[in-house]
Amino acid sequence: MNRRQTFYKLIACVSMIYILYVLVNNFVVDPGAETFLSHKAGLEYELKPRIWLMVMYIHAGFACIAMGSGLINCSRRSYEKHRGFHRVNGCVYVSSVLIVVLTSGYMAPYATGGKISSIGFNVLNILWLVITATALVHIFKKRILQHRRWMIRSYAFCYTNMLIHLLTFVFHQIIGFAYVTSYTIGLYGSMVLLMIAPEVLFRVKKPKCA
Repeated sequence: MNRRQTFYKLIACVSMIYILYVLVNNFVVDPGAETFLSHKAGLEYELKPRIWLMVMYIHAGFACIAMGSGLINCSRRSYEKHRGFHRVNGCVYVSSVLIVVLTSGYMAPYATGGKISSIGFNVLNILWLVITATALVHIFKKRILQHRRWMIRSYAFCYTNMLIHLLTFVFHQIIGFAYVTSYTIGLYGSMVLLMIAPEVLFRVKKPKCA
């Protein structure tokens, strides 16, 4: 097994575990998101729990679809042996990203951490849309290598929520910062890391995501 296959299997394992965690946590363990909502104090806008929860369910569900479909298309076999499926799955990915961004846009004003976090999520959403759109433009123009690179950049954003909560845990539980402060640091920290990670990958090896 070469390094590329090992790396892909590692990412696949992490993705599947996280998708399972998101589904179980949001739809079984804490369907009312009571733990997460308990940290939302001093909001500028009135939060309507029923509508927010419905949007959150849609957001979480399509985020999982985006992570899964993007993972499948990152397989070299998907592009080389199943191009028709690859295109259809790519449409599923792009559609899921759009829905995730739209639902995130609704939830942004109610983000933990207030206005500074709200701004961060809106910037993140714009970046994700622009990067994904750039990948589409390249494939329409048959620029395969450029398409692969921009799709890798786009797919990295699927791990935003996971990285936010990981960094929040580190700063809150280990370092001892307040939860809201830790969450805000996690948001901006994840944004920076997820933009840097693909560029590091490009320098280490040729991209295989298509």
